[in-house]
Amino acid sequence: MTHDPQIASQGGSAAEVFGAFLKLGLTAFGGPIAHLGYFREAFVARRGWLSDAAYADLVALCQFLPGPASSQVGVALGVMRAGWLGGLAAFVGFTLPSALILLVLGLTAANLTGPVGSGILDGLKIAAVAIVAQAVLGMARSLCPDRERAAIAAGAVVLLAFLPPALAMIGAIILGGILGLGLGRGTGSILGQPLTIAVTKLHAGLALATFVLLFLGLPLLASQSQTGALLDGFYRAGTLVFGGGHVVLPLLQAEVVAPGWVTPDQFLMGYAAAQAVPGPLFTFAAYLGAVLGPEPNGVLGAALALTALFLPGFLLLIAVLPYWESLRANRKTQAAMQGANAAVVGILGAALYDPVFTSAIGGMPDFALALALFVALTAWKAPPWLVVLFAGLGGVLLAQL
Repeated sequence: MTHDPQIASQGGSAAEVFGAFLKLGLTAFGGPIAHLGYFREAFVARRGWLSDAAYADLVALCQFLPGPASSQVGVALGVMRAGWLGGLAAFVGFTLPSALILLVLGLTAANLTGPVGSGILDGLKIAAVAIVAQAVLGMARSLCPDRERAAIAAGAVVLLAFLPPALAMIGAIILGGILGLGLGRGTGSILGQPLTIAVTKLHAGLALATFVLLFLGLPLLASQSQTGALLDGFYRAGTLVFGGGHVVLPLLQAEVVAPGWVTPDQFLMGYAAAQAVPGPLFTFAAYLGAVLGPEPNGVLGAALALTALFLPGFLLLIAVLPYWESLRANRKTQAAMQGANAAVVGILGAALYDPVFTSAIGGMPDFALALALFVALTAWKAPPWLVVLFAGLGGVLLAQL
């Protein structure tokens, strides 16, 4: 089979796409950056669906947008290969395994009782400390490499210290973008080759209109029913996730823990468990939807939460695709995104303290375990699933002391 040297050809089937992404959904451990490496090996090196240059350009687009970058890349690859049905197949194949695992955990978490069960739960919460600390460190190195952007990150923490969380996070991202625009660090340079996907300006306009309609309309539904409130909270969180999947932690915490829908212990246990399964971190929403106190919860709550969290990122991806060539070369756009990303580092850093550290660390033994797990992640490069496994064992051991 021949294919364009730069872009994927629409010569495949949705079944082919689903099979390829289901395999990745079962085996792709390690978080978004690792997922992008798996995708390159599977679709550039092995299958030849597109070139390295086209893949690099696609990754740049999805990291520019809010939302789950690896899932957005996967959907785009599916659309390129087999049209809109291929995009749906890519999403379902990559998402389904981890979503089902976390749904089952959410439905059975209440059965984890007694010394062993409580020890496992405590260990998972401690694992979250190490995992989020690693994410903050890595993002700070790449997104705050100078004193100006480090100051933007610190300013975001100050806002979170004195304003309501939801307002502070939105304000920090907007203010970070404005300050980044003032710094003017965009280069105007373009990496990669022109990206061609069969998305028309009509498709883009419909996607953008749907995104705006939901963003403005769901808050009105939130005042009418708990279902509307669930959809609104998860949709808003999905709209504001810049800079990586870990950023969803403080956003979802503000939406489900602050109003009392999910306890802090339930939240941190699910977040840590999400690190131990393959596939996208956003499937954490399946767990949260299942354990919600008010209805809808269970299977229906999981389905609604998953849909609402993923949807805005996909709508924005479709809305931007036809305009990406000009947008990515704009110095002002680049500069604003750099400032917004620096603010995101501060938001995640604040979440590392509260609720992650304050809820998980009850004394020096807990801190010692968290430190050991952090060193395993950062110095020994241990995979997150293995760290979570040892955290559970460590929690059981501490419960016996």
